[in-house]
Amino acid sequence: MAVTPSDEPPTGLIASVRAVGREPEPARTGQRWGFGAFLLVEAVFVLSAVFIGALARTSGTDLGRSVTFILVGSMVPTVLAACVAVTITYLRGNGPFQDLRMAWDWADVKVGLKLGALGLVLTYVAAVIWSKVVGDKNATSAISELVDGAGLPLTAAIVMFLYVCFLGPVCEEIVYRGLLWGAIERQRWSRWAAFVLTTLIFAASHLEPLRTSLLIVIALPIGIARLITRRLTASVVAHVINNFLPGLTLLLVSIGVMPT
Repeated sequence: MAVTPSDEPPTGLIASVRAVGREPEPARTGQRWGFGAFLLVEAVFVLSAVFIGALARTSGTDLGRSVTFILVGSMVPTVLAACVAVTITYLRGNGPFQDLRMAWDWADVKVGLKLGALGLVLTYVAAVIWSKVVGDKNATSAISELVDGAGLPLTAAIVMFLYVCFLGPVCEEIVYRGLLWGAIERQRWSRWAAFVLTTLIFAASHLEPLRTSLLIVIALPIGIARLITRRLTASVVAHVINNFLPGLTLLLVSIGVMPT
């Protein structure tokens, strides 16, 4: 049967976004988890961060000076949350590849690279504007505040770089545009609803109220990658690209090559 122009897949970013319908996604057979699973994962993230902070204070450790607590406090809550999310899909669903849409597709990688590059530009422009609004002293992230002045050894600085650029984005995408997105779609809401809600919740969940507006801008291209491909690969790639320059800057600052 001949393919009419309306049946052809959309080409180009704008056309792909316009092609996103408002109808809900098909029901996910075998998925027995929803918002409760996401709330559990968020509780694991928050409580593990609180526990690590309390452990540091109890032992009399200065969080800003301890290399161990900087690494553990930065990485463990997010990694642990992602592990719980994946475990839930095995126990209450079909596993992460089906439930979280983690199927690999090279076309998704290309989309992620394009939107990640766009995200870098948007992030730079938004960060410049944001820093002028809030002032240079307030224009830092929680992780930046941890490593500033800590004088991380080279090995620790490299580990932090790898986390910010690669491991962190993968874990955050599993939680927000994987688990949370799937929970929203299970309610039979549209992909647009999933895009908007995950973007807002992702920004708010960093628990940095001053940076929330900036984080929303950063999250837009990442969410669009998930929106138009319907899979997690594109958003992971976009997130990795978007975090590369900040991660590199963090590495150079932490080892003293670049001034704070």
